[in-house]
Amino acid sequence: MFSRRIVNGALRPNASKSMISRAGAALPLARSYATPASSIDSKPPVAVYGLDGTYASALYTAAAKTSALDSASKALATLSDVFKKDPKLVVILTAPTLSPGDKSQIIQELQRHTGGQDKGDIVKNFLQTLAEHNRLGLLEGVCEKFGTLMGASRGEVDLTVISAAKLDDKTLKRLETAVGKSEYSQGKKLKVITKVNPDIKGGLIVEIGDRTIDLSVSSKISKMNKLLTDTL
Repeated sequence: MFSRRIVNGALRPNASKSMISRAGAALPLARSYATPASSIDSKPPVAVYGLDGTYASALYTAAAKTSALDSASKALATLSDVFKKDPKLVVILTAPTLSPGDKSQIIQELQRHTGGQDKGDIVKNFLQTLAEHNRLGLLEGVCEKFGTLMGASRGEVDLTVISAAKLDDKTLKRLETAVGKSEYSQGKKLKVITKVNPDIKGGLIVEIGDRTIDLSVSSKISKMNKLLTDTL
C-alpha cells in the first residue's frame, strides 16, 4: 500500500524534522514553467474556489501554456485514484513533522504512480512547489478541482452524488439519466463523481454545477428538529 511505503521510508523514526521556511509563498507557482506559450487559451474555463482551487487553476494555466493539459490531467487522475484506494495518504501528507527528505521521498512515490504521463515534468514541478510550501495536504482537492476544470473545457458539468454508502452502478445510471433530462444539466454531458459520507445517514445529496439538492436523511432530521423547536 502506498501509505505503508511512505511510512517505512519517508516517515522513518530518525528522519530530520526541520521544516522548509514558508516565507514568501502565497501562490508559489513560478517554477520552471518558462517554455514557449501555446496557442491554446490558458485561462481556466470556470472558477473553482478554495486554496486547492487556486492551485488547480494555476496548474491548469501552466499546463495549457506548455500544451500539457492532457498529460497533466491523466497524471492527476491517477493520483486521485491513489487517494481513493489509500485513505491514510491524506493523513501522511498533512503531517506537520515532514522534513525536506520526507517530502522528496513522497514526491518520488507519487511520480512512480504517474509513470510516463507527466509531459515536461509539469506535475513533478507542481508537486515540488506544494512540498516546498507545506501544501501537499491540498493535493487531493487539487486533483478533484483540476478534473472539474478539464471537464468544463470539454463542455462537461460535474454531477456529484453523495451517499451514506456506496451506490451500485444501476442506481447511478438511473440518477444520471434523470438529471440529464432535467433543466439542471443545461444540455451538457454529465461527469459523475461519487462520494461516500456516512454522516448523512441515508438518502442522497446531489450537486450539479453550483446547485445542491439535499435529499439526505440528516437534512430531513435537521428540518424536523427545527420545526419542533419553533413549534414548542
